[in-house]
Order: sequence, then C-alpha cells, then structure tokens
Amino acid sequence: MGKAFEVFVSAAAERFQNYVERLAQSLGHADRREPLRGYLTGLVLPGGRKSVEPMAALLAPERVRQTHQSLHHLVADAPWEDAAVLKAVREYALAALQQRGPIEAWIVDDTGMPKKGQHSVGVARQYCGQLGKQDNCQVAVTLAVANEAASLPIAYQLYLPAPWTSDRRRRRKAGVPEELGFLTKPAIALRQITAAVEQGVPVGVVLADAAYGNDSKFRNGLEALGLQYALGVQSTTTVWPKGRAPLAPPPSRGCGRPPKLLRREAAHQPLAVRELALRLAPAVYRTVSWREGTAGMMRSRFAALRVRAAHRYPGRAVPNREQWLLIEWPKGAAEPAKYWLANLAAATPLKQLVRIAKLRWRIERDFQELKQELGLNHFEGRSWRGFHHHGTLCIAAYGFLVAQRCAFSPGGPLRRQGLSPPCHFRPRGTPDKAATP
Repeated sequence: MGKAFEVFVSAAAERFQNYVERLAQSLGHADRREPLRGYLTGLVLPGGRKSVEPMAALLAPERVRQTHQSLHHLVADAPWEDAAVLKAVREYALAALQQRGPIEAWIVDDTGMPKKGQHSVGVARQYCGQLGKQDNCQVAVTLAVANEAASLPIAYQLYLPAPWTSDRRRRRKAGVPEELGFLTKPAIALRQITAAVEQGVPVGVVLADAAYGNDSKFRNGLEALGLQYALGVQSTTTVWPKGRAPLAPPPSRGCGRPPKLLRREAAHQPLAVRELALRLAPAVYRTVSWREGTAGMMRSRFAALRVRAAHRYPGRAVPNREQWLLIEWPKGAAEPAKYWLANLAAATPLKQLVRIAKLRWRIERDFQELKQELGLNHFEGRSWRGFHHHGTLCIAAYGFLVAQRCAFSPGGPLRRQGLSPPCHFRPRGTPDKAATP
C-alpha cells in the first residue's frame, strides 16, 4: 500500500509539472515559468493565508524576500493575458470533466470579497454574498461550465461600480483599462457568454439567479445567441399565462400607418408569477427529487406551466415566445420559494426541468473551495491587473484539482491537512513578540 501511494504521488507531481509547462506557454516570457510554478504550488499546498508573503515563506523558508519579489512581480506587474491562461486551463480541465459526462450547464454568478478601505480596485459598499448583506467589498462575475460530476469557472471579471468608472484618478491609480466603461453584472456575463460561444466551448443550458434572470436584456441576449436557459426570477416578474395574451393593435383610423404594436389596458394586464402560483390547484404541485445531499435525497414540490414573459420590447409587434415557468413551493411553506423562466423544449419533463435548474448549486461549491482552499479572496493588492491575475491563477490551480478529481476519484469537496509557515516567519508590519514589553 505504501509503495502504491508513493507511485501515485509521484505520478501526480509529474502531471502537475506538465500542467505548469502547458500554462507557461500562455505567459509570454520564459522567465515567468518558475514564478508560475511557485505561485500555483503555493495555492494548492494546504495552509493558511494564500497571499504572496505567506506563500513565499512556505515555498522557500530560506529565501523569503527573493521568492516574495518573484511571486509579486508575476501577479501584480507582469503583463500576461488572463484570457489566454484561462483558455489553457479550460482546454486541460474539460478533457477530464467530459470523461464524467457531457457539459450540461453554463452557470453565471458573482462572488463578493469583503475588503476594507477605499483604494482597492472596484471596492464599494454593495451586496456581498459571503456576508449576506451590504458591506465594503469587491464583486467578480464568473461563468462556469458544469455537469453532474464537476464544474469549472472559465471567465472571471471584476464588476466596477459606477462611482469607480467616473473617477479618473482612482481608475488611473488602480490601472483600470482606459476603454472600460460602466457595465452591469448581466452585461459582463453576456460578454463572457458571447466569448465562450465564439471560442466553441461545449454548450450547456445557461443558469443564473434572479439578479440576472430578471434582466430582460440578458434573456434576450441569450436567445439571440441561440442558447437555452433556466433563470431565476423574482416573484413580481409578470407573465401571460396560457390562454391570455397582449391585446391586438387597435383598428386603423384610415389615415397614416396602421397600428402594429401590441397593447395592454387597465383591465387586461399580465400576472405576477407569485399570483399565478397561488392560483394553481394544490394537485398541480408534484414532489420531485433531484440529487443526493449531505442529509439524504433532496426533494421539494414543483409545478411547471407554459407562459409568455410580459416584458415589453420597444416597438414589439408580436408576443414573446412561450416558455416554462417553474415554481418551487416546499411542503409546509406558506408560499412558493423560488421561480424560474426556462426556454427549454415544450416536451421537457418536470423532473428534467428541476434537475437542470438545481444544477446551479455547483458554482456555490466552486466559490467555497476557491476561497477556503485556494485563497481566491486572499489577494492583498489594489490593482486591476493584480486582482485578475490572482483570480486567474486560483482558477488555474482549481482546474488542475478538478481534472485530477474527475480522472481519479468521485466528486467531492477538497479536504486537506493544514500546513503552517516556519516558526520564525513573521509577516511584515507585525510586532516582534520578543521585543514586546
């Protein structure tokens, strides 16, 4: 058993070395190869904080200063392209991920990283999912590919709040690209999705929560790209149920162009999805299970019906296409808990609708592992380049681990024993205990 384990570890080390060499080709200069190996090694090693200085102390206890400078230059200063490295990561990991099944979903989400001060790029008082409330933080928008076995982020971009985009001094100091203007999170996600389509990434159903699903421009953009989606929406979202539709254009008055636009009147309005859900007979809701959780099989009550979204386009002359409204109403709850709009085929079974919509949980575990195990939220720099380089390298480290997990073990969260820096290591700026009175 001991010999077999040694052989396995040796083979894993060789795979990691080959992986680093593969990614190094995307960095441009050959002198970035060793810092890349060091940074990725520091990220995947079990340990505490994954910022540059503690990693340097773990990697080279006798040469902390030199190693720190090398890693810092790679992540904060070197002008390599994040997109090129992420493409190499994606191509490597997808081969292993698809051995466990075809890509079923493209998952859009954003993740918040609490941050103090006002100088780190993109920091503002905004909703932070990690804290579950509004606070000072940075927020990054991601796109991930997923199947039932695993998932991997393939795009990662900082959301820049409007006060940042209009503040030239702060932009210049943080190195924000001159051409970058204000983009909403759904607009960033749609750009990421468009790039993935253009690059030929295996297509899946686009999944996102109501922060994206409520944006009709986002939904329209997905349809224009020919993509299927199952997107969360708020309870106030309005739809036209089957048998009810916008009014036809009014009759022509005999002069000018005849009216073509659909109409609404005070007595003829669409319904909020919550109101529609409450009107359904209890027998319409069926108990559906979708996956095994830590406490057993996950199940809830769902209903699905065909509707037309009621958002209005400028100059809309024909109704929106029919699509699914999926409703979750847990047993014992006073009212429905979640709603989705999905443009999947009309023949899609309820169980399949639920399974696809619920696959979004994978991105939540991605973020958990990227933060807790690989230090995605440990970057201490303030620049646009550094923020994205660190995020890209965390995803690169995660991509290697995902590929190994897909190839050699059942899917499961990362669990590793912790390591600590050498006992004599003291981060800069901390007081010397021996000198403390």
